Amino acid sequence: MSQRQITVLGECVADAFVESASASSELALRVLPGGGPANTAVALARLGTPARFLARLSGDVFGRMFRARLEASGVDLSYAVPAAESSTLAVAELDARGQAAFSFHAEATADWQWTNEELAGVDLSETACVHTGSLALVREPGAAAVEEFLATASSLATVSIDPNVRPLLVRPEAYRARLRRWCGLADVLRLSEDDLELLLPGTPPEQACDTWHAAGTRLVVITRGADGALVSLDGERLRLPAMATRVVDTVGAGDSFTAGLLHHLGGRGLLGGRLADLRLDEVAEAAAFAIQVAALTCSVAGPNPPWQSRPGQLVTSHAA
Repeated sequence: MSQRQITVLGECVADAFVESASASSELALRVLPGGGPANTAVALARLGTPARFLARLSGDVFGRMFRARLEASGVDLSYAVPAAESSTLAVAELDARGQAAFSFHAEATADWQWTNEELAGVDLSETACVHTGSLALVREPGAAAVEEFLATASSLATVSIDPNVRPLLVRPEAYRARLRRWCGLADVLRLSEDDLELLLPGTPPEQACDTWHAAGTRLVVITRGADGALVSLDGERLRLPAMATRVVDTVGAGDSFTAGLLHHLGGRGLLGGRLADLRLDEVAEAAAFAIQVAALTCSVAGPNPPWQSRPGQLVTSHAA
């Protein structure tokens, strides 16, 4: 079965990692192309899914870096918008476990300026799934246009959302206020344990899944880092263990997990509608594959997901 296209909408972010700091006034940074939706589009394309990315790409040095990475990974940028605004920058400092703490430089940057006109002409006739999330869904002025696009897309394709809460840029209350509406549009909701705590503080994962199912989302997946993942399909649940790996950093791991999940489901022809016939064993297979993809991303520096075409990178093939 040939793999159908997945369209991803969202931001690109220049991830600047602190490499060294001294008592003097100098600070060394290593800048890598990132951004949750961009990472997911790159991972999908590298896994072999035809991936199209709807982005607003600046013409600045970071925007050129984003474009080069996306194109080198095989991502279709035919609907990318050339943007006059500057790119979004995030400075990341890693702790001893490879976890990143970010500070953002994102005011009036290209990623948040979507208009209805820019999205109205996007052809979704060949798209099995539309994936979005993160800041593009909550940052104004473009968030309303993105939501309207999702509402249109939901009648044509499976919709996947990753909230990817960034409290330094947008207060969690803004996500909470919109989340029920998103669940009414989304067939797949993937989020991390950290996202869960910000969205529904103190709520057990199973209870949160039931809340989101009741709001309309059929499949909820909560990634739990070293503890693996919880998957819930209309209340049927199971937990999958993590894959042992040497962690360099965790940047982009959740984005790669989402790509692995959608790639695997798409490869079996399970995307394209409301997931009405999806079974829990099929979700378990897809999530197990996604865990591998995320683990391999953690084993290298930065958001650098694996390639299906490179021998030995993935243990399990997606092929049906």
